[in-house]
Amino acid sequence: MLNEASDSIRHGNLSSLLNTENPVHRRLWQTAFVVILSYGILFLLISVTNRRIRDLKARHVIRKNAIYIFTATIFVCVFFIWVQNLSSITIFLGVASAGMALALQEVILSMAGWLLILFRRPFEVGDRIEINGIKGDVIDIRVFQTSLLEIGNWVQADQSTGRIVNVPNSFVFKEANYNYSRGFEFIWNELPILVTFESDWERARDIILNNAKKYTEGLENDVQRKIEAMRNRYMIYYGKLTPIVYVNIKDSGVELTLRYLTEAKKRRFTQNQLCQAILSDFASDNTVNFAYPTYRIVKD
Repeated sequence: MLNEASDSIRHGNLSSLLNTENPVHRRLWQTAFVVILSYGILFLLISVTNRRIRDLKARHVIRKNAIYIFTATIFVCVFFIWVQNLSSITIFLGVASAGMALALQEVILSMAGWLLILFRRPFEVGDRIEINGIKGDVIDIRVFQTSLLEIGNWVQADQSTGRIVNVPNSFVFKEANYNYSRGFEFIWNELPILVTFESDWERARDIILNNAKKYTEGLENDVQRKIEAMRNRYMIYYGKLTPIVYVNIKDSGVELTLRYLTEAKKRRFTQNQLCQAILSDFASDNTVNFAYPTYRIVKD
């Protein structure tokens, strides 16, 4: 049937294509109508969405869902336009599916991963995740790949490198994925500070702890609410939510490690604020001095 239509076009016999009494030509026109109409409506919908919706995440989700729905609609409509004998089509699809399952195993696995991501939602656009050592913010979820805006790597902090990393969706079945912001968007961060043995380490501990409490003030209530919500799904328990300083003895001095909660995407900002405040307070206190590795050379 399709050969007949292609022969008509090749020989310039366009008038025969306009003859809707021919079943092949009629199906061609029906297919063209469905495709043009669907993509026209999709284009208008996306244009209205881009103009009316200011929230970038909501706009992205609507665009992606619209594309999926209209693509599926076109596929189904075209399938029923051209399919005549359902039994023969079923046999053909069964044989073809068996061969494709072997040849396109990774592709099929990525599509299955995409469906799992859509329905189970281990992460969504905007989440910060880590997959097999790759960390980044999810910026797009497609049928075969998930795109991340990479963070870390040569940048020594949780900030963007500027690179976009595309990860096959099959990873959801093969790799552990870590979500920094799904459900509970707070993480524990630790800041080690080394002071000399001669320093008043208790005074240093109080300075560090007071600054941590000041910069994390107000987070405890939010964290508690999130934990209560998570307990509906997981057995999760935190005995202490406020900052704490742990003391350890090192070769070069006394190590004071501050442990505190912070938002996953603000870890570097909070640490920067804390370090500046602690440096300022240590500089104005004569009883506290930073320690550093020292070497003593003895000559006989």
